[in-house]
Amino acid sequence: MGDLYSELLVKKDKTAKDSLLKYGLIVLTVLAVFAGLIITPLALIIAVALGIACYFVIPKTDVEYEYLFINGDFDIDMIMSKTKRKKVKSFKLSEADLAAPLDSHRMDYYNGNQNMKVLDFSSGNPEHKRFGVITRLDGNLCKIILEPDEALAQAMKNSAPSKVFLD
Repeated sequence: MGDLYSELLVKKDKTAKDSLLKYGLIVLTVLAVFAGLIITPLALIIAVALGIACYFVIPKTDVEYEYLFINGDFDIDMIMSKTKRKKVKSFKLSEADLAAPLDSHRMDYYNGNQNMKVLDFSSGNPEHKRFGVITRLDGNLCKIILEPDEALAQAMKNSAPSKVFLD
């Protein structure tokens, strides 16, 4: 029997908040540099701090998620600005309580749970078909939002117990 393998790259849609954060930090940094050169050198310290903030924050406004699914093991990596890669989650689909489309009636029970942590690793576009995976991570119930294509959804369905994956 062959291995079930699927890999997918999903680009997160840019939001107004991302653009405001990115360009706001850049403008504040430039203003602090000019203030440091013209008004007081003390503002250069603020400019350096803002520059460091830009270095760490701006790459997180251009994000892609890579899904890697191998024989029931699901790994999610976050790729920032096409240069930095970070593993964000790993879980076994067989240990999930439920995997279903977000608009499924089976998901209604979990949507009302205020104590459940929600981790969104999708493009964020509500028009795309997104799935929720309900599983326990670190002892806590979590809803992981994914956006699989047809091949990945089929691989997940073939790997998961029938009680877990619902169309």
